[in-house]
Amino acid sequence: MAYSKAIICLANARRPGGRCVAGKEVLKTALGGWIRPVSARPTSEVNAEERQYEPGAEPAIFDIIGIPMRTPAPNNPQTENHIIDAHSHWRKLGQFAWEDLDELSDSPASLWANGSSSFQGLNDRMPGWLATDFRNSLHLIRPDDVVIRVVTSGADFGDHRRRVRAQFVYRDTKYDFIVTDPASEEPFLARPNGEYTIGASYFCVSVTPEHTDGYSYKLVAIIIPERT
Repeated sequence: MAYSKAIICLANARRPGGRCVAGKEVLKTALGGWIRPVSARPTSEVNAEERQYEPGAEPAIFDIIGIPMRTPAPNNPQTENHIIDAHSHWRKLGQFAWEDLDELSDSPASLWANGSSSFQGLNDRMPGWLATDFRNSLHLIRPDDVVIRVVTSGADFGDHRRRVRAQFVYRDTKYDFIVTDPASEEPFLARPNGEYTIGASYFCVSVTPEHTDGYSYKLVAIIIPERT
């Protein structure tokens, strides 16, 4: 049976073929858990036509969005997934106040399982079989000691695309995740490769389903700078 979910948009990140949108549910009298609207395609991405509002506007961070859904589609660790009704428009219902952002933050003991790292990363992946032990794939955290790195990580393998990565500390553990939010990447990709410090921020961090290489990867789906 069709239903709708209202979410506070906290991620609109790159995903092959489209975007990965996610946020926290707005209930009648409280805030709920994480919701990730996904398509019915095997790769789950939401394309522009599916996610844009009726006039063609792109969902923005802190938008409160009404999304028609068809069915829950949990896929450990992405238990938050719901398949959208691709024939119905999303609606902007309102705007969440930045000043209340801390109400949405999470305090996990760690960022899933640690101990495995990609070529450029640090604690940024875990074996797929281990990822399925987790029942959540999204957190909104306040990291410490953030350094943004602009790198050409695949140059040694003939891939000269520039990437933005976030190096940070969370609960005394060091991490280095790729950043997949276009709005967060843009100002850093306009600069030369290098390392850049930023002020206090919130991160929406996420973990992927198992890739063909047998790993689930952790990423930064958005960087939200604190306002002063």
